[in-house]
Amino acid sequence: MDASVKSAIMQDLSKVIFSYSAYPSSQQILSVAEALVAKFPCLKEAGSFAGLYGWQQRIKNKMHNYRAKLKSRKYAYPEIEVNSLKRKHPTDAGPSKNVKKPKKAEVNYLPPHPVGERQDTLEKERLELLDEVKKKNNAKLIANKMSKTFSSRRVEVVTLSPSVSVFKERWPALFSEAQIKEEFCRITTVPLEETFMLKLDGYTPGLLQLMRAKGGAAGSKIRPLLDTVNDSQSIEKKRDVVVCCLIEYLGERQEDLFHDCQECEDLTDKTMKVIVMHSVMAEEDPSDVCIVIEGNTVMEGCGSRTKACILLMGLIYALNLEYPKQLKNTFEAFQKLFLELDGAKLLKKVHSLKNKLMQ
Repeated sequence: MDASVKSAIMQDLSKVIFSYSAYPSSQQILSVAEALVAKFPCLKEAGSFAGLYGWQQRIKNKMHNYRAKLKSRKYAYPEIEVNSLKRKHPTDAGPSKNVKKPKKAEVNYLPPHPVGERQDTLEKERLELLDEVKKKNNAKLIANKMSKTFSSRRVEVVTLSPSVSVFKERWPALFSEAQIKEEFCRITTVPLEETFMLKLDGYTPGLLQLMRAKGGAAGSKIRPLLDTVNDSQSIEKKRDVVVCCLIEYLGERQEDLFHDCQECEDLTDKTMKVIVMHSVMAEEDPSDVCIVIEGNTVMEGCGSRTKACILLMGLIYALNLEYPKQLKNTFEAFQKLFLELDGAKLLKKVHSLKNKLMQ
């Protein structure tokens, strides 16, 4: 094939790919190469696996060159600019070291500012938001300003990695149930609570069957919880039991996520926890369920453990946080099974669970 034709194909491909992701994964590049060769069989190359290898490498190299070209332009692309060498710490001064890019299927990881807006004009909007959150009956105005300042917030949280306390002080409007859900949808384009609940409820019959058959130490922890499930139980409590059992089923400990305590307990040492508070008079039903991150109570009145897990997922995306290492299987199940975000590559235990649920 003529080199100019290949160059034209790569140029058009790079523009389309960039509109979806500035840093496509190897799997995404492979899927593009497969689609290209399937659409135009004449492009299949002899001597490479399935005729794809050459195109995979060209796409990978072209995306690198395309990003480099965009860096040199006057108009800044935040997702590209943040990874330029001049923005990196001297110890990270390598093109491929500590690259800030989507890791949890974020669609709008570092979006550009709205047309006509700059960082200084968006900062003015942020300061106005600080006054608006103190007023009543202005949720619509707050929502509009939060949507407008989304790009500014993402630049701040991704590039500066501020502490939760500092970020909450600068963006208090974010720390409400409505805005956590909106922020998650802005980042992923996926409705948070509706998607999670729909998939959880859909998987529940299969999950209960697998959990009842679970043996060993995990099974001994799961069975007492399953014994509380009955037809008269509310859907909220049933969901809570399923989520608690899921954690144990995946070989992790529910105590690493949920912390039951009395209302007067000090919570400043909790890094990332769902706190289930019980009053002295009523130990069975919680008086409150809240979320603590870095010792700060960031959400109160969650209502149930499951709802708290949903809002915690929203906060993890909004604050660009990592999943707790001791709960990596649980949070991957939340993301890839219940929210259906990037389900192509799964951890071994989550992959096994998904296969069993699909049978």
